[in-house]
Amino acid sequence: MEKEITQKDFEKKVLELVGKGLTAEKIGETLRKEEIHPKDFEKKIGKILKENHKYINPDLKNVEEKLEKIKTHYQKNKQDKRAKREKDRVFAQVRKLKKYSGVNIK
Repeated sequence: MEKEITQKDFEKKVLELVGKGLTAEKIGETLRKEEIHPKDFEKKIGKILKENHKYINPDLKNVEEKLEKIKTHYQKNKQDKRAKREKDRVFAQVRKLKKYSGVNIK
């Protein structure tokens, strides 16, 4: 049985979940588990997040997390040449994603 909630309540729920650090995809999964189907509402989750300046590109987030893991590994294992190469490769990937998504590069 589907829960009946209003558009405002749906938007509040989405913003509450983004506060927990979830991406748009994970928010959609969580809502479906609670039997709240995003397709029943006017706005998409991504649009709600963009309007509230909370949207994070999931591809960029995942690649940045990967880069952090590789960096910490390389700090502990300076002799690991493969990790050094991987770090450079993933950093280039992050830079490309930021460039094309319009995010300021640090």
